[in-house]
Parts: sequence; C-alpha cells; structure tokens
Amino acid sequence: MVLLLMAACLGLLALVVTALAYWAAARSEEPAVDQPQPEVFKVASPVGFFADTAAPAGAMRIQVPVEALLLQIENHVRLEQAAAESFLEYPTSALLHTRTISPIVN
Repeated sequence: MVLLLMAACLGLLALVVTALAYWAAARSEEPAVDQPQPEVFKVASPVGFFADTAAPAGAMRIQVPVEALLLQIENHVRLEQAAAESFLEYPTSALLHTRTISPIVN
C-alpha cells in the first residue's frame, strides 16, 4: 500500500513539473518597449561566407536560359522513368542500387 501511494505521489509530482515546464515554454512573452530590438545584419555575399577570400566578381553573374534548364530537367525525368520501367520489368538488387546515366545527381 505504501509503495502504491509513493508511486502516485511521484506521478503527481512529475505531472506538476511537466505542466510548469510546458506553461513556461508556451506562454508568449511580449518584448518590453524600453528594451532595444536586436539588429539584423545582411550578408553582402553568401558565396564568400565560409571562404577565406572573396568570390570573383563574375561568379554570381552567370545566367542560364530557362529553356535550357527545362530541357535538362525533362531529359532527367525521361531517364529516371526509363530506369524505373527497366527495374519494374526485371527487378534485381543490382538495378536498385545503380545510378542512371543522367548528369543530374539525385
């Protein structure tokens, strides 16, 4: 009987602690008016973020026509569909783990 009462008290204590933790995490705290807002910094060049030196000036100005990108995507989809159809015709574990001949990597 004492063991059952001890388990019930510990369960109730755990429930109270969990409810307090949830209440503390869930309440929305409005920032005070007199506190300064954090500053937002904008990165000038995301290419050179991890690099020691800056990226070349022409590196970010390469533009590819949309039609060329669409043709590459359509070709990739056709190759992936052909690979899926060949796997469905003759399924093997080797075909499941081989790469297609598409230049776009999945």
